[in-house]
Amino acid sequence: MKSRVTSSPHAAQTCKRLNTNADIRYIDSSESLRQTCAELGASDWIALDTEFLREKTYYPKLCLVQIATPEVVACIDPLAIDDLSPLFELLYNERITKVMHAARQDMEIFYHLRGALPAPVFDTQIAALLLGYADQIGYGNLVKEVLGVSLDKLHTRADWSLRPLSAEQIRYAADDVVYLVQVYQQMIGKLTTRGRLDWLTEDFENLTRAELYSNPPAEAWLRVRAANRLKGPALAVLQALAGWREQLAQDRDRPRGWLLRDDILIEIARHLPKSPAALGKIRGLPERTLQKHGTRLLALVAEAREQSPQPLPKKEFRQRLSQSQEALVDVMMAVVRLSGAENELNPAVLASRKQLERLATGDTDIDALHGWRRQLVGERLQSLLDGRLTVAVVDGHLRIKP
Repeated sequence: MKSRVTSSPHAAQTCKRLNTNADIRYIDSSESLRQTCAELGASDWIALDTEFLREKTYYPKLCLVQIATPEVVACIDPLAIDDLSPLFELLYNERITKVMHAARQDMEIFYHLRGALPAPVFDTQIAALLLGYADQIGYGNLVKEVLGVSLDKLHTRADWSLRPLSAEQIRYAADDVVYLVQVYQQMIGKLTTRGRLDWLTEDFENLTRAELYSNPPAEAWLRVRAANRLKGPALAVLQALAGWREQLAQDRDRPRGWLLRDDILIEIARHLPKSPAALGKIRGLPERTLQKHGTRLLALVAEAREQSPQPLPKKEFRQRLSQSQEALVDVMMAVVRLSGAENELNPAVLASRKQLERLATGDTDIDALHGWRRQLVGERLQSLLDGRLTVAVVDGHLRIKP
């Protein structure tokens, strides 16, 4: 049985291209899912969002999937439907572009559910950079700036696993794709007009790299705060403990911090306990954890303390610049600012001073020399360094000249 909820009244005021008279479809049966996915499958693109929880789990628990096109708005209840294969067939259809905002969290969900990533994708947060919006702009702020609509934040902290969902919750969730449709339509038009649409290809393809979403236990120690303060046996023990905790969290689908907090891992690694009594003196170690995992923890400490640790990541030392190099950075900053003004972009999006300092010392591995930034400013910076471009004052204004 399909529940029907009227769509947000704001939509009719902001974008005539969207059929805002269409009902929001609440999909909670296999048959309605099959029918709706078949209808959506005729589209070249879909707006996509999810509601999930992960406070009590390691992996995000998918609670709702919102999908929209200019003609259809659907909220799919994965907790009510046993067979989600029509949904996955839609999401993994390579003919259909999946439009998301800040896509990595949503992509992570599908990666863990299917072991693969939907493609192709279009991320409006990334695309916003090429249209002059702030770096990492939130969805609500983007909708406000593009459409002039202030989204309701009432259900931001809702528990989306509870049923039944209220009509207000469904409308709230649907708004995340209703307005995403409109934002995408406007972005596509502006990016096409400015000739910038193809510049995003590399960034979007990077979102479909599996290594972004996998968490190998062997690398878990890199996320532990204060790991860089340890060395020798202490670092080796921390690496072993963090890997054990990560694997256990994955196997039991529990937050890693519920099993053992970072600060406790650090304390064990520092003290290198050799006996249950010594382990029991570690500050903050719960008695229940000691009883349940104490023997394993002591074995990990004993084994790891005799091994060489993995090396710490190399620190990025800021090289002291000469006065001449500082002046060169100032000139490069002028090129970045002028390029930003010409393209109606925040210059900070193109290159930071820190990146330019690295470039002044010969380090070419900076974002400004790759992807779409290379076309906007990177080639100019390289030409400046090669002596093929200069900055001059013309009629009282700073100009870039060959």
